[in-house]
Amino acid sequence: MTLNNPFYEVIDEEIRRAAENHGDVLLSRDPALNVGRQVEEVRHLIEDGVSLIFINPVDWQNMEPALREAKNAGVPVIAIDTDVADASYVASTVVSDNYHAGVQCAEDLLHRLPGGKIALLQHSQARSSIDRMQGFKDTIASHDAFEIVAEAECLGQLEIAMPAMEKILADHEQIDVVMALNDPAAMGAVAALKNAGKSGDCLVYGVDGVPEVKEMILAGSLTATAGQSPRQIGRLAAEQAYRILSGEKAETLIKLPTRLLTKETIDRNNSQGWD
Repeated sequence: MTLNNPFYEVIDEEIRRAAENHGDVLLSRDPALNVGRQVEEVRHLIEDGVSLIFINPVDWQNMEPALREAKNAGVPVIAIDTDVADASYVASTVVSDNYHAGVQCAEDLLHRLPGGKIALLQHSQARSSIDRMQGFKDTIASHDAFEIVAEAECLGQLEIAMPAMEKILADHEQIDVVMALNDPAAMGAVAALKNAGKSGDCLVYGVDGVPEVKEMILAGSLTATAGQSPRQIGRLAAEQAYRILSGEKAETLIKLPTRLLTKETIDRNNSQGWD
């Protein structure tokens, strides 16, 4: 959905490495979070005669026109990192267990605080974000001492999450917890809290396991992140692609576990790299 996020850059690197090792070429396109642009990019790739398409959908519900064209053209599609609305249009989906990522963050929160006011930074066009937020909400639902007082859209972008968090802080006298759909959004929240003089007053959760965020967790400015493995996502997506291209049937759904990274669980010898 965008290449200004290091998580997606790593997935791209892994697929590219696999393609080049097979003597093939990977053409990467950056829709920059614009669904119309992504639909057009898929159409152009079909016209260019590609053998297979990997897609990280900008909008999980509005990719059907492009996916239908790919299916009609006989071009198999693999969804990566987030699902599409109608899985019948894709040969395989390779994602993290996004629901459980939200559960892990909420369970950690329940061990740290008896209650509090919560803000959510989300991206409702991405199924991965929806699942993470639902896992978080379901886990705290029976704990009446916690209250979600604000929800803001940020597209998973630091530069959008920061002003969104600033507005939340201006509108609400007290925020005890921020649950962000990914690490860039969590970093935006941390920056806003720092500017407001509230560093350390609020627990901040993210999802991804970005190396920079690991350092922030170790430094105490961010609470935890549900770590994913973009390298594994990329490798498994490439494996499914070459199964398909060799005439085999791909696995319909691969769901990878996430690992909660806290100050206690981060490998300090690997804090500069991805899990």
